[in-house]
Amino acid sequence: MPDRPENLKHFRTLASLRPPRFAVVMAWMIGIGFVLTIGLLFVPWVQTAQGMGKVVSLDPDDRARQVSSLIDGRVEQFFVSDGDRVAAGDPIARVVDVDPNLLSRLNSERRQLEAEIAAMRQARQVATIDVERTRQLLAEGLASRREYEQAQIRIAEADATIAEARAGINRIETEINRRSAQVVTAPREGRIQQVNGEAGGQLITAGTVLAVIAPEQVERAVEIFVDARDVPIIERGSPVRLEFEGFPAVQFSGWPNLVYGVYDGRVRTIDPVAAPNGQFRVIVEPLPDAERPWPGDRYVRQGSNVVGWIRGNTVTVGFEIWRQLNDFPLQYDRTDEAASSPGGNWGSSL
Repeated sequence: MPDRPENLKHFRTLASLRPPRFAVVMAWMIGIGFVLTIGLLFVPWVQTAQGMGKVVSLDPDDRARQVSSLIDGRVEQFFVSDGDRVAAGDPIARVVDVDPNLLSRLNSERRQLEAEIAAMRQARQVATIDVERTRQLLAEGLASRREYEQAQIRIAEADATIAEARAGINRIETEINRRSAQVVTAPREGRIQQVNGEAGGQLITAGTVLAVIAPEQVERAVEIFVDARDVPIIERGSPVRLEFEGFPAVQFSGWPNLVYGVYDGRVRTIDPVAAPNGQFRVIVEPLPDAERPWPGDRYVRQGSNVVGWIRGNTVTVGFEIWRQLNDFPLQYDRTDEAASSPGGNWGSSL
């Protein structure tokens, strides 16, 4: 037996004990793990605000547009089908009124009002002559003032009738123009994404969607929705990493250099008001002169799902864990919070 240490020579039982090798190994592993954990708390960590979204068009005019009927009636014929290419002004559908004689009746009403206007103009000329004659007779004392005023009233009544008839003609012409717009045309070029076949042959009202046109050549962007807690660190131009649907990628939030398959972008704008889901919409545009441009329109189209990580400040792992446990924003400055809080520096006690 090896020599006993001087401090254990009086404790023969304790000196004879030998701990199991497994216990020694576990003790060393626990000690090394504790040291590594303490050291990991001081490792730099890049804060990121993650959000889910989809690919959209940067120009609102390049987004899918609905083509609606301008009048009530029935779709007599569709000139396009799903997938067809159209140019601006190409016919989409013909809508006919449920009353085939409506236009002829409106034209008859317009001719009647025009005849009334012609008759009232002639009556006004006669009334004007009567006013002049009555004025002369009144000056000679051969007519009363009441007769002169009644002659003037007849002119005013003729003018009012003519104005009312003209207003009626304007209303009829407006209705005729609306009813004459029976052929609905494409507002812009693109591809027919969907034709509302249920509208064919059925009675429809003004505003019924007949087809949807989706432009093909668009300037793409990405809209992602971020929690309100993470919005304070987001600024215009903040760098963003994107993972498009169908393109496998690996992203480490804390260490942006350890990434694979992601694409670069930058924040274009942030909505000042939250969406109905309680999150804020962030528009991301492609990063100019990026080493890896976004996939082409053929592979990433409007509506494709996207995951985005907006880069924030560089902190320590320990600070990030403390922030997550306290549910603080990404950029939490206790000094600024205390200065702006009317209740004093409550943050100094954290």
